[in-house]
Amino acid sequence: MSVFVIAILLAVLAGIIFTLIGLISGSDETAILVPSTLIVVLLGAPPEAVFAFFMSAILAKHLTHAIPTALMGVPGDTLAAPMLEHANFMRRIGLPHIALRKMISGGIIGAFIALPVALLFAVFLSQFGTFFQENAGIIFTCAAILIGYFSKGRWVSILLIVPLALVIQGLNLVSSTILGSGLSISFFLGIAIGPLLTDLLIATSRSARPLIERTKPNEYKLAPEQKSWSGYFPNPFKVLTKKQASAVGGTSFLSSLTFALSPVGMTSLMGELIGSRIKGQYKKSTTSLATMNGVTESTYVAETIIPLVAFGIPLSPVAIGPAQALFNAPPVFTTEPLHNLHTMMEPLDFLIYGLIGLVIASVIAYPFSMNYARKATVFVLKRINQEAIIGMFIGIVCLLAFYEGGLVGITVTFAMAMVGGMLNRFLGVGVGVQFMIFYGSSWIISTLIGL
Repeated sequence: MSVFVIAILLAVLAGIIFTLIGLISGSDETAILVPSTLIVVLLGAPPEAVFAFFMSAILAKHLTHAIPTALMGVPGDTLAAPMLEHANFMRRIGLPHIALRKMISGGIIGAFIALPVALLFAVFLSQFGTFFQENAGIIFTCAAILIGYFSKGRWVSILLIVPLALVIQGLNLVSSTILGSGLSISFFLGIAIGPLLTDLLIATSRSARPLIERTKPNEYKLAPEQKSWSGYFPNPFKVLTKKQASAVGGTSFLSSLTFALSPVGMTSLMGELIGSRIKGQYKKSTTSLATMNGVTESTYVAETIIPLVAFGIPLSPVAIGPAQALFNAPPVFTTEPLHNLHTMMEPLDFLIYGLIGLVIASVIAYPFSMNYARKATVFVLKRINQEAIIGMFIGIVCLLAFYEGGLVGITVTFAMAMVGGMLNRFLGVGVGVQFMIFYGSSWIISTLIGL
């Protein structure tokens, strides 16, 4: 079977799976995308097909995350949180379906703008790739300090860089002593599922359980579906006004060049920037929602492609989180020595297979979201058990950790998840900071402490 056919099949698979996952409110991108992409990599898929799978997954996920956000007032994932204020206004005036259409249409436009823009910028930056690769340790450490400063924890995130690096290297030394070689997948799986595992641990603790207990079920009121177009696949440029399409295009272009900034921060910033220039709450909310969802797509696409094509090491919040497995999935992909999509694919390959992923996800997720959003939401609320989904991903994580290091790998994964998750939930030490510390931990311990 040719690489092209495999890429199409995997993109279709990702489009279907992540279209459905996006309907589940609160589904974390890192905890879902990292193990899913790792499975595809470790099963031996060609690098081009892996990239098409990932592009399809992120677009599908971020199109359907608009459904719980707009219709239920619950963020579909972390990136949807900045949109809640405008989405809730549209729900209060009885027009959540309008909000949903604007968000989804903005998202699909943003993704297709970001791919060529980010790729061109990455090719320009690739002339500096050798410098970044040779100084990866200190760059990751500086990045950890920078991301930590702008995280919720701020100073505590910075203060804990060296102690957490020591914990990581200590666990790695123990695992190396037992197995004869160090672990990698187990560590970043642990960081990825840390927040999720923390909630499960809190639920089993009698003293901590009141933090997450609910006294009654949540109630949601869904507006009836109203279709204002003919056919199955509406034109996103007709859903948006000319001014809204221009706003989405401009902000998506700008956000495609800011690969080092937080996607959540860029989403909020661009939404506020556009909204502040518009009079009338209805126009402000609809335009802001279209813009913000466009930026969620453009930042994810750009922050995956730019570090991957230009440097080969994860130097963006998306690269060190959800896109982690494209850079480092031993023994298939590694950053030391550099052997991943950066060395296996040409810029033209990224364009072709990126387009395959985006087009297929668009064909699956966009019309589905526009035509069946309410029915799908009702089905998920009534029939899908969120705890079962969480359990499924915990099972996938255990499988991958066992593949790398047996019971030692599983133990390291859950030890890392427990430490990282507690730091994230109670001290605000974000997942991005933890990933940067993981990558810089060897340099930190050997250079700063001398061990």
